[in-house]
Amino acid sequence: MKQRNPWTWVPTLYFAEGLPYVAVMTISLVLYKQLGLSNAEITFYTSWLYLPWVIKPLWSPFIDVVKTKRWWITGMQLLIGAAFGGVAFTIPTSFWLQGSLFFFWVMAFSSATHDIAADGFYMLGLDQHQQAWFVGIRSTFYRLATIFGQGVLVMIAGNLQVVFRNTIRYSWSLMFYGVAGLFIALWLYHSYILPKPKDDKGMEKLNDSKLMSELKHTVVTFFTKMPVKEVTIAILFMLLYRMPEGLLAKVSSLFLIDSHGAGGLGLSPQEYGLVQGTVGIIGLTLGGILGGIAAGRDGLKKWLWPMVFAITIPDFVYVYMSYALPDSLLVVNICVFFEQFGYGFGFTAYMLYLIYFSQGEYKTSHYALCTALMALSMMIPGLFAGALQEAVGYRSFFIIVMIFCAVTFIVSRLVKIDPEFGKKQE
Repeated sequence: MKQRNPWTWVPTLYFAEGLPYVAVMTISLVLYKQLGLSNAEITFYTSWLYLPWVIKPLWSPFIDVVKTKRWWITGMQLLIGAAFGGVAFTIPTSFWLQGSLFFFWVMAFSSATHDIAADGFYMLGLDQHQQAWFVGIRSTFYRLATIFGQGVLVMIAGNLQVVFRNTIRYSWSLMFYGVAGLFIALWLYHSYILPKPKDDKGMEKLNDSKLMSELKHTVVTFFTKMPVKEVTIAILFMLLYRMPEGLLAKVSSLFLIDSHGAGGLGLSPQEYGLVQGTVGIIGLTLGGILGGIAAGRDGLKKWLWPMVFAITIPDFVYVYMSYALPDSLLVVNICVFFEQFGYGFGFTAYMLYLIYFSQGEYKTSHYALCTALMALSMMIPGLFAGALQEAVGYRSFFIIVMIFCAVTFIVSRLVKIDPEFGKKQE
């Protein structure tokens, strides 16, 4: 293997992994809101974009056997760059909705494929010690990509609107062209800098029947690794633990930028970039770090209920903001930070449970199936969240979210966890 210092490629690789995801899942919300779509249309269209992450286990085996993971990474980065350019090109046109959605779909499938290849390449390009040492670095740069996308890029689009006197379409188009250029640069850089591990190779001859047999066996063992009742509860936990967040995630962003007349806070893109894209992500990251420390010290089972409360109760801040409609940006920042910190802390329990359930002979494949259920848990509520909000208004919608927190408590009460799982071993 041609040796490369991991610092030269791990940070940029995971920055490239995070940016298209946040573009598809979050930046698209702000874009479509400013272009005049209703909340029901926005949440319905953008929730379908979760689908590539739901079904990616179906094609992940092909990435192991066709070409190299290095080839998949660079190829997908070039395709993602082209998709960003496609979004930029179509925004000013008369077919902006169909065109931008098409290229967001291309971006979503390319990003999901890039995730599979990048995570596999990480294990091939680093030894075990380096993998452990850089796991925090890769997470940090993924979060920085989220801040850059949800925060900086949305602010840039807002500032361009000021410069070009509220020509919204051209402002967003220019911003996306800039990101397309950034991804082309990442493609060129990674084509040169990524190492070439000797184990990074595909099969010379693809055996379709064997591949499908392995895929079928992986799925069967996933559903039979525990008694039927326990597997059913586990799947319900994966699908319903984040039910309130599945409803809240997209509508909360729309609430922040919607006009006062529509019951929202009326934040500008620049303010939204600061509140949700920067302060909120910092809170999310700190909550996740603290959750990991707590679970690593005492185990998941001991911290499950504090994490359940953390991921549900802070949602109340949106009930407060929908009634108070605070004018102070400081108050809004504090509320969003509190909610995102709680979510980050409580989400730790969810991620650890996925690892716990995936233990066994096929842990890599089973974890991929768990992450598919994780994406589905956000996709399904998101499909109708906007329509529900439009039917009842923001205030009643956020109260309904609080009522659905009971679902999180119920599935957490039913699930079984080994008391020793996650504890630091003496």
